[in-house]
Amino acid sequence: MAKFSLKINGKIRQVDVDPTTPMLWVLRDHLDLPGTKYGCGIAQCGACTVHLDGTAVRSCQLPVSVVGKQAITTIEGLSAKGDHPVQKAWLEHDVAQCGYCQAGQIMSAASLLKTNPNPGDADIDLAMSGNICRCGTYLRIRDAIKSAAKETTNTPATHK
Repeated sequence: MAKFSLKINGKIRQVDVDPTTPMLWVLRDHLDLPGTKYGCGIAQCGACTVHLDGTAVRSCQLPVSVVGKQAITTIEGLSAKGDHPVQKAWLEHDVAQCGYCQAGQIMSAASLLKTNPNPGDADIDLAMSGNICRCGTYLRIRDAIKSAAKETTNTPATHK
């Protein structure tokens, strides 16, 4: 066991865990942040996506020991009121069916829009290719990302 001081959703959180513990389990089991989901455990489905210094990463394969001083943002920390442009677009386009993959999908989409505020279809498909939706809502996901991009380019970034 080792003590780690982690910056999660803008707050410093302390955990005492094995250094090889994946961040997914630190978040869910030790910090009571269950929004990040377990899907495959091998970083292939995207359900466990979080932001590490703003970049989308798979938390199921991210050992707590490599995080260091980098900031982690989970779905719970994306927006204080759940009004991030991507979250709003998800509702507007009725993206979720079963909903299980949606936190990871939203985190990947938000990361995409941070680096590419006006993505085309190919950009969206490439950025989202690591996120699997068993319900097959890919066209609605793409439409929601386009809507969020329009809102993001028309409003100041005040969602944190």
